[in-house]
Amino acid sequence: MKFVIQRVTAASCTVEGTVTGAINDGFCVFIGVAENDTRQIADKMIQKLIGMRIFSDENDKINLSLHDINGSLLLISQFTLYANCRKGNRPSFTDAGKPDMANEMYEYIIAECKKKISNVQTGIFGADMKLEIHNDGPFTIILDSNDLAI
Repeated sequence: MKFVIQRVTAASCTVEGTVTGAINDGFCVFIGVAENDTRQIADKMIQKLIGMRIFSDENDKINLSLHDINGSLLLISQFTLYANCRKGNRPSFTDAGKPDMANEMYEYIIAECKKKISNVQTGIFGADMKLEIHNDGPFTIILDSNDLAI
């Protein structure tokens, strides 16, 4: 599982002209699911995401979490995080989870995040989404479950 976390001052997702999710201060998170991902892996990734301390405190030190700033989440499914570009110029996406399984994991992540964060917004799985992101910093973190002790 991969999360690309962007600290934002604002972010929104639009599908076919309708805003499906919009937040201010928080994280816009792109979520890639691999075929072998489990709820246990998702739980560890969520724990790391929610605990991420990348907001500035009163001394301008990066020390605060989403809870500390009453931040929001915009969660976006993105199978292209599993693009394999080893051969040729056309990426292969065979490492990404199959749509039914990946959507189930995405919905699980949304539900679990809603238990921990008061404002969780989303895109639409599999849709052609248009995103507007005001990256703060810019500050971007890549979490890969293969790099975490699970």
